Amino acid sequence: MRVFAVVALCAALGGCASAASDIAPAYVSPVAYQSYTCQQLALEAQAISTRAATLSGAQDSQRTKDGLATAAAVVIFWPAAFFVGGDKQTAAELSQMKGQMVAVEQASIAKKCNIQFQGKPPAAE
Repeated sequence: MRVFAVVALCAALGGCASAASDIAPAYVSPVAYQSYTCQQLALEAQAISTRAATLSGAQDSQRTKDGLATAAAVVIFWPAAFFVGGDKQTAAELSQMKGQMVAVEQASIAKKCNIQFQGKPPAAE
């Protein structure tokens, strides 16, 4: 029984949601934004930024819930470990939004529009 509890706990700890700040941007080609005007890029940047902020909040909320479930599994009730799973869909969409931020910024630089995101993800190397 003790071995089963340890295995369940390890699985739970491995399944916790990542912090939004730890999610890397997916590659998005800036070519998709080549035909945009500076005004269109600004509108796109605003929409992407709003969606990314919403997703970041949801991802960090899920991380908190997973942490609480893991703590409950350790301290109180080991079956609670099965409720820890993260949210891969939110993480994937957030990664995509971060990638779009990078692509819009690159297109903005190419067109000399001067659009920059504050708190932007680190540039992909």
